[in-house]
Amino acid sequence: MKEPVSLVRIPSLKSVEDFRRHAASLGLEIPCDDAILAGPASPLLDPVADITINGKRLANRWAVQPMEGWDGTTDGGVTDDVRRRWQRFGESGAKLICGGEAMAVRPDGRANPHQLVIDDAHRAGLADLCRIARRAHREQCGGADGLVIGFQLTHSGRFCRTRDKQPPEPRVAYRHPLLDRKFGVSSDAQVMSDAEVESLIGHYVVAARIAAEAGADFVDLKHCHGYLLHEFLGAHARPGRYGGSFENRTRILRELVAAIRASGNRIDLGVRLSAFDCVPFRPDPAGSAPGKPGPGVPEDFSGCLPYRYGFGIDPLDPVKPDLSEAFRFMALCGELGIKVLNLTAGSPYYCPHIQRPAAYPPSDAYRPPEDPLAGVARHLWAVRELKAAAPAGLLIVGSAYSYLQDYLPHVAQAVLRAGWVDVVGVGRAVLSYPRMLADAVEAGRLQTKRICRTFSDCTTAPRNGLISGCYPLDGYYAEKPEAGVLKRMKRG
Repeated sequence: MKEPVSLVRIPSLKSVEDFRRHAASLGLEIPCDDAILAGPASPLLDPVADITINGKRLANRWAVQPMEGWDGTTDGGVTDDVRRRWQRFGESGAKLICGGEAMAVRPDGRANPHQLVIDDAHRAGLADLCRIARRAHREQCGGADGLVIGFQLTHSGRFCRTRDKQPPEPRVAYRHPLLDRKFGVSSDAQVMSDAEVESLIGHYVVAARIAAEAGADFVDLKHCHGYLLHEFLGAHARPGRYGGSFENRTRILRELVAAIRASGNRIDLGVRLSAFDCVPFRPDPAGSAPGKPGPGVPEDFSGCLPYRYGFGIDPLDPVKPDLSEAFRFMALCGELGIKVLNLTAGSPYYCPHIQRPAAYPPSDAYRPPEDPLAGVARHLWAVRELKAAAPAGLLIVGSAYSYLQDYLPHVAQAVLRAGWVDVVGVGRAVLSYPRMLADAVEAGRLQTKRICRTFSDCTTAPRNGLISGCYPLDGYYAEKPEAGVLKRMKRG
């Protein structure tokens, strides 16, 4: 049985020196400034001078990360809950809304039956989101100069679920010896054919046009977290035009860019990339009890070596990252004129501790198999390595900062000053405290009661059919009927 990790909770660390000692005791390299710097002294306020997106230069160095919403209409339209979230994105002070919301390019590509769909029927609602974010930013920050908004375009692939309380409807790039049984793939008919891929590219072209018409500055062609385009990057065993060689596995990206440009659309482009992946993990049965999952352990991969079922994985030891193809992918992005490379890792569905380090697991996951700071440090390392080789004109955005909590501004300042990243991306922490980094640079301190503590309710709730949001810390969600349902579900 794997012994549970004894976590030192971040709120128990009362000073920067405590934080540094704890990171050092784990053997981790996490730069951390002595104090939060306010005003012009803060690296977070440095403009990005050498890269423009839709003709705009970013006026600061933090971003709102793209997140998957579970609160649209059943046909993929915008609701008041979605509008409120985008208002808070604008109020955050971040000059880069780096995708904001994952939007399915067609209805059968949704990961949940309330995810937004980007099509002509919903163009007006999506345009409203841009207006809301820009108006809120203008009112909160005194202007919207240098604010850049992106829409993240996606097909959920293996994780498609379009009908409420109904089984998933996965479409996959290839048969996977470990993930197929976990996510209901039992037939070769569920593998997307080359002809279906070519048809799907047309939906991305339409979605990019709608994004431009709705007022987005760029679109993010999502290649992360096990969704369809990311899965194609690991299609080593797939035959045909879209599998096998690196050139074939990246063919979709090249064809997407060419098709968008051939349509006459000059919208700028970005990619969110899982730079490395991992074999799927599960709760250790020997350490699990009803309502209390055990610590995470890898699925048995001994029969799958060399491992040819992922991207950025050491084929002989697939719990370890291998960035060699991530470097090649980044170079390709530079060649294609892509402006934003937003780096993340893993998947929330089968290795959440890799993708989203947290102290508390969501309801369908496992207890941390390592101190979550190790996951943060792994992200920082990967971004640092790639940033050092990034081609000119490509903006590098980093991820996995939320678990740093009280010390997020200190680390963000340090990695920016050291040149490890261009922009610090903040995701779920924005749900509870959208103006966290704005408070840091304006006041030099944080409102500690609003800081995300990675309780994972923002994942547990939607995984159980409830709307997305921060139930523990955002009163708007705490007062909803769903909050009581979530509490009862967690107790049970």
